Amino acid sequence: MKIGDIDLGDKPLFLAPMEDVTDPSFRYMCKRFGADVVYTEFISSDGLIRDAWKSRAKLSICDAERPVGIQIYGHLIEPMVEAARIAAAADPDIVDINFGCPVKKIAARGAGSGMMRDVDLMVEMTRRIVEAVDKPVTVKTRLGWSDECKNIEEIALRLQDVGIAALTIHGRTRSQMYRGQADWTLIGKVKNNPAIHIPIIGNGDVDSAERAKEMFDRYGVDGVMIGRATYGRPWIFRECRHYLETGELLPQPDVRERVAIAKEHLAKSVEIKGDRVGILEMRRHLSNYFKGLPDFKQTRLRLVTSFDMEEINSTLDYIAERWGDFDMHDITPAPLSHEI
Repeated sequence: MKIGDIDLGDKPLFLAPMEDVTDPSFRYMCKRFGADVVYTEFISSDGLIRDAWKSRAKLSICDAERPVGIQIYGHLIEPMVEAARIAAAADPDIVDINFGCPVKKIAARGAGSGMMRDVDLMVEMTRRIVEAVDKPVTVKTRLGWSDECKNIEEIALRLQDVGIAALTIHGRTRSQMYRGQADWTLIGKVKNNPAIHIPIIGNGDVDSAERAKEMFDRYGVDGVMIGRATYGRPWIFRECRHYLETGELLPQPDVRERVAIAKEHLAKSVEIKGDRVGILEMRRHLSNYFKGLPDFKQTRLRLVTSFDMEEINSTLDYIAERWGDFDMHDITPAPLSHEI
């Protein structure tokens, strides 16, 4: 599979953009475990144009993440075109447009999945962005606004016509939010339409290596994007790649390996963001690495309240000692965030 001139090989695996999750340190960890492409958190076009520090900070990428995409969202053409230029200037490999976020405050303004109610505007905005930047432009969207308006087949053809390099489809409508099961049948119809010649990436409910393989085999998608199942589990990419290549399932990492992974992740977060912010933003990840351990409440509190690196690492060492022989088989963290 190729996005523009970027050769991703056979059956690539993508990390979904997730707000407050896919920061540089988490992207780094997912990449280390085999993610072929990673994406930033989505970035407001208005925030980029106003030079808001929080939005600009999300543009930070490094060579270890490549290929990496910067995702932007907005509801007006001119600000989105300008934001795309700003994003492209940060030198990502891909500029991605979010037409899929279902959150009310985003969609109600006509951004994210709200754009699916005005396909002409969506297509014109995409055309203008493709013309404005010298990076491959991709789009992430959903099946449609509602069960009564699943218009992804039309949207896919029209977006292809204006020059996008790949399309990611989440197998739910906006009205579904994240309820029920993702429906991959329409994703498969888009992929297998002989008029479609761009890569189609499927997204939604891929939470295991077996599920990833099933999506490739059953629906013929070019790539699979994994979102919520990566949270507290960046090694899922290693599991998926091994299973795709060998048909063998890898065992879940034991507690000692999870401690080593958590330490590496923490060190990378602090390296990038400094002690206080790096530790603060790791809290959402740290305890989730150990979801399912018995009698863990007090230790979890120590993990997520300290700002002292030495104390946190000491607590992690204690976890390895105290629960080192605990069987983590079939214990995976509950999803706490949503792909966007």
